[in-house]
Amino acid sequence: MTLHRYVIDAAAAAPRHLAVAGPSGSYTYGELDDRAGALAARLRDLGVDQGDRVVVWAEKSPETVAAMQAVLRLGAAYVPADRNVPTQRVAAMARDCGARAVVTDADSIPQLTADLPGIRTQDLHEEIGPPAAPVDEDVDSDALAYILYTSGSTGTPKGVCVSHRNAAAFVEWAVRELGATPADRFANHAPLTFDLSVLDLYAAFASGASVHLIPGELAYAPLQLVDFLHQERISVWYSVPSALALMMRAGGMLDRPAPEHLRAVLFAGEPFAIDHVRQLAGWTPAQLLNLYGPTETNVCTFHRVAPEDLRRDRPVPIGAACSGDRVWAERPDGAVAGVGEEGELLVDGPTVMLGYWGQPEHRGPYRTGDVVRVLADGVFEYVGRRDHMVKVRGHRVEPGEVEAVLSAHPDVAEAVVTVAGHGMEARLVAFVLPRAGREPGVLDLKRHSAERLPRYMVADELHTVAHLPRTRNGKVDRAALAARVAPASPPVEPPASVRG
Repeated sequence: MTLHRYVIDAAAAAPRHLAVAGPSGSYTYGELDDRAGALAARLRDLGVDQGDRVVVWAEKSPETVAAMQAVLRLGAAYVPADRNVPTQRVAAMARDCGARAVVTDADSIPQLTADLPGIRTQDLHEEIGPPAAPVDEDVDSDALAYILYTSGSTGTPKGVCVSHRNAAAFVEWAVRELGATPADRFANHAPLTFDLSVLDLYAAFASGASVHLIPGELAYAPLQLVDFLHQERISVWYSVPSALALMMRAGGMLDRPAPEHLRAVLFAGEPFAIDHVRQLAGWTPAQLLNLYGPTETNVCTFHRVAPEDLRRDRPVPIGAACSGDRVWAERPDGAVAGVGEEGELLVDGPTVMLGYWGQPEHRGPYRTGDVVRVLADGVFEYVGRRDHMVKVRGHRVEPGEVEAVLSAHPDVAEAVVTVAGHGMEARLVAFVLPRAGREPGVLDLKRHSAERLPRYMVADELHTVAHLPRTRNGKVDRAALAARVAPASPPVEPPASVRG
């Protein structure tokens, strides 16, 4: 199945059924089909052909979704860019992927063409009549469908190339797992540049359901998010845990009865503090699913939260393989990790990306860089990032494990741990966001940690914060927190009388 066929098939079956709604209006499936067809014809007139790349630089809206569909109908690939991204970065992305055209709003075109002389542009909102004939190119399922640019470790964004087959393997698994139907109403919280949005859009379209776009400016407005959940009668919610935690902590979500129409809450992207999961499970009978997978694999494991998970003192497992993928943990010696052992998670299967744009095609399993612990029955528990592993006073420490323990304290909403200094001066620094009305003390937090962790893993410094900085995708901005930490003071040599 190719991604644009979902809308075409749904439009043929139920043209008047709501497809997508957002701040600028809504489209039925018939209207979305018509708009995507008209834009596709216009892009074809601009020279867009099979295999080309088209940047879609716009606010989240039904028109933007139609533009993405239009690109797919030509056998081309779309490259989403958030409207708040600077023109220079958009131009760099377009140059990097050799974009044939850019779809954006009329006000952005002059500056963009100044940075990209000769680039073909299309006004997203231009009124266009119906095409002379339907546009629906025959597209191979292994063809490139979209490129998602992520932050690269070198500072240069990397373009993750995803085929129709890659995306459809996940989407069709999600539809089956959720039992999605045309009656469902999916919320779209994530930016269209973030892989979480793939489920929101395409699981809705594949099941003939509707997707309801949350404007970017409301993404972390807790009261408005809770209102949205109720007013839009959302049945499937999917977001990073940070958004749900904010809705519970500052949006009054738990003070209102759980909506009867909410039947599934999905979260992914970062560990979800177990206390928050307990609160969520006590508030709604909806199924709770923890989804896991980097952009390069989309979702490759999942875990349905069960009553026994709520008795844990750490985040729920990331679960077992899904989407037709095969996953396993590899120990440092290269052997497959057994039950109770830790290792780096590897993924092989239909959701694994084609590769990074401009680099050789990816072949074989994808190394996630995430360290997991193997539990029984093929279930994995997230431990942390391999590249976040640090050494403190000669000991290997995974900050994620320290964060999980701190987050289990009844007065703590979230905790983030970073390291300051180098070598023997390295020290663990924790930033703690208190729960509403609570004031956790440093000594109490250290006592709580010492009862659950080896001494070398207890944070050397603890700072309470009013909020945690976030990246554009809603994850904790660790670099911003690390920048707040002062360099370590030189170690003080103890007096001779107390030296060993």
